[in-house]
Order: sequence, then C-alpha cells, then structure tokens
Amino acid sequence: MNRWGIPRALEEEIRLRDKACVYCGVPLLEKISRNGSRKHVATWEHIINDAKIITRENIARCCAGCNSSKGTKLLTDWIQSDYCKKKGISKHSVAHVVQKAL
Repeated sequence: MNRWGIPRALEEEIRLRDKACVYCGVPLLEKISRNGSRKHVATWEHIINDAKIITRENIARCCAGCNSSKGTKLLTDWIQSDYCKKKGISKHSVAHVVQKAL
C-alpha cells in the first residue's frame, strides 16, 4: 500500500492504464528531469474528491499541473474552469475513466 492508501495491485493497474494525464493527455513523467518542470510529473488523483473512495473508477494519474488546478473542486465545476478552457480540456477530451465519472 502506498502513502495514499492505494493497494499495490491497484496502483500497478492504474500505472499501466494511465500513461498520460487523464485530463489533458500529456505524457506523464515519473520524476522531475534535471532542471525540468514539475508540471508533467505524474500525481495520484481522486477523480471524485473523496480519499475514502479507492477504486479503479476513482483513482487515476494526472499531471501535477492539472492536479494543482483541480485541487478540491468538484469535477463538474473544474471541467468548466478557465484552466480547462485554455488547455482544451472538456468532457469529450478527458480519458474514459473521467468521462464515466462525469
């Protein structure tokens, strides 16, 4: 189990599924490259902001930029934010796991 309470088997499943940010689609980096930006580093995300929901339908990986922007906002509110509009993120462009949550 990792520090967010995600069991190892689920963590491995999600890592295999989410190679790109589930929101903006940028390829995810596992760590910050030397002198690189943290924006595209993979982070763990609760699609529905409830840390008690640890399921393959609610746990995803997204880039640090999207995770920081979404914060504790409701997914339906965040998807309509200026950040999403600027990035071209919509209910049609996000990963299937996110579309199902919408």
